[in-house]
Amino acid sequence: MTAPYSHTNHFHNTEQSNDIGATVDALFSIDDCATAYSTIRQWPAYQATPLISMTDIAAAAGVNTVYYKDESSRFGLGSFKALGGSYAIECLSQDSSRGDLVVCTATDGNHGRAVAWGASLCGAECHVFIHANVSEARAQAIALLGAVIHRVEGNYDDSIAACNEQAALHGWQIVSDTSWEGYRDIPKMIMAGYSVMTFEMMDQLDGEIPSHVILQAGCGAMAGALTDPVWHHWGARLPTIIMVESDRSDCVYQSLKRDEIHLVNIVEETVMAGLSCGEVSLLAWPLIQKGASHVVTIPDAGVGPMVRWLANPSDGERPSVIGGECSASGLIALLAIQHDPALAHDMGIVSDAGSGDRTRAIPTLSCMTTSSQARYERGYELTPAERSDQLGMIVLHLMYDRDEFRCILPTRR
Repeated sequence: MTAPYSHTNHFHNTEQSNDIGATVDALFSIDDCATAYSTIRQWPAYQATPLISMTDIAAAAGVNTVYYKDESSRFGLGSFKALGGSYAIECLSQDSSRGDLVVCTATDGNHGRAVAWGASLCGAECHVFIHANVSEARAQAIALLGAVIHRVEGNYDDSIAACNEQAALHGWQIVSDTSWEGYRDIPKMIMAGYSVMTFEMMDQLDGEIPSHVILQAGCGAMAGALTDPVWHHWGARLPTIIMVESDRSDCVYQSLKRDEIHLVNIVEETVMAGLSCGEVSLLAWPLIQKGASHVVTIPDAGVGPMVRWLANPSDGERPSVIGGECSASGLIALLAIQHDPALAHDMGIVSDAGSGDRTRAIPTLSCMTTSSQARYERGYELTPAERSDQLGMIVLHLMYDRDEFRCILPTRR
C-alpha cells in the first residue's frame, strides 16, 4: 500500500540556539515549573502518565527507540490539558482579593474540560466558549463538569474573540493558554502546569538523553512550556526539537519563516482540532523561536490510519493507545520525515551503516482525548485488510532502510 504519511512544508530554523538560557529565564522561570510539579504531585488523584516504547513504530521508522507520552489517563480527563487550566485556577483561587471567582475560556474541548474541572474543585462559576466544529460529545463532557457552554459560529479564534468580549462585559476572569499583550500571568501558570510532563519524562528516561523531541504546536503554549525544562535539564545537550502542526493552521511555520508572529487565516478546519490555531502565543513565541530547530506541517490524510495503528500495535508488543486525532500528529511527522531522505538528513536523523550511530530516542508527546473516543469507535476501526497492509508497509520500510540507504534513523511531534 502507498504510505499515507507525508508532510506538506518544512522550515529549518537557523535562529535556534542551545544557548537560550537568557530567553528562557526572562519569560518563564524554571522555579515556576518546579512549583507546579511539586503542587500537582500533591493532588489526590495524581499519578505520572506512562512513557511508552513504541516498538512497532520505531521499527517502521528505522530508529532505535520511539517514546510516546500517553496522557490518556491524566486525572480522568484524557489529556495533558488537565495539568494546565486546573493548575491556573488553583493558583487564582488562592488570591482572596478576587472575591467570588468566575472563570471563562475558549476551547476545542480538552482545555475547556480542564478549566471546568478545576473550577468545580474550587467552587468557581465557569463559562466555556466553543466554536462550530467542536463535537457535541465534547460539549457535553464539559457541561457535565458544571460549566455553562456558549457555542459560537466560526473557528477557534472566533471563540476566543467571543470569550474575551463577554469577559470584559461581565468581569469574568479569562483562563487561556494563549497569551497576548497585557495577558501573560495566567498563561504562565498554565504553561507551568504543562511542564509537569517534562519532569515526569526525564525521570522515566532515567538518564537517557534523547536525540530528538517532537512537540505538537497549536498556539505553541505546550511546546514552549516543555522547551523550558528540557533546556534547563540538558542545556548544551539539548535534543533537536521539532514542531509539528496542521498544514491548515500553520501559524508556527509561517511565523518562523518570517521571524515574527504571523496571523494565519484558517480557511478550512483540520480534523486535528486541538492544532487549529491561527496565531502563536506571545509568551511561547520566543521559546519556540530560539528553541525549535525545525517545524513540519502535515495534512489530515494520515490521521485515521495512525489513530488505528496506535490502537492496534502491529508487533503485538507495546500497549494499545486509544486517542484522538491530535495524538497521531507527532508519529505522522516522524514517518513523513522517514519518507524524505533529504529532510531526514537535514534534521540529523541519518547515519552511515557502519557507524553504529543510530538515532537514540524520540519522545513524542500525545494529547489524548477521551471525548473523541466515540468518533474513534465509529470511524477509525482497523479492518483485517488494513492491518495486513500496515504490516506489509513496516517490512517494506525495514528493507528500504537496509538495502537502499543502509541506515535511516528517523528519530525524534
